[in-house]
Amino acid sequence: MKISAILKGKGSDVITASPDSSVQEVADLMAEKNIGAVLIADGDKHLEGILSERDIVRGVSRHGASLLALPASDIMTKDVFSCSPEEEMNHLRREITARRIRHIPIVQNDQLVGIVSIGDVVKNRVDELENEAQQMRDYIATG
Repeated sequence: MKISAILKGKGSDVITASPDSSVQEVADLMAEKNIGAVLIADGDKHLEGILSERDIVRGVSRHGASLLALPASDIMTKDVFSCSPEEEMNHLRREITARRIRHIPIVQNDQLVGIVSIGDVVKNRVDELENEAQQMRDYIATG
């Protein structure tokens, strides 16, 4: 299964902020939207980084309360792993595990087209397993 199947089901809305948004503004956006990360992008939806809960916690540890006034670009993760919508889910699952990441921007032709979270990946795998189990039950029942 390709990543595009997840995007088709969940939609391709992407919450972004500009690199010069304050950490406070991004944290407020995360709280308002109940999300764990915000993609940092320029006006053309070109990915520049990601600001996650983990980045904010590390920032508080280093900067204290003054962190909130800093621009997102000061503490965001700049080296962001991303995938194409045509990438296989198995590859994405391996990368999430190996890199210990929870949010993956989906990029096509250098433009953001979506985001997939570890929750989306787990839900997809559970759905696959339930489907396989149902197929086995149906096979056994029909002989």
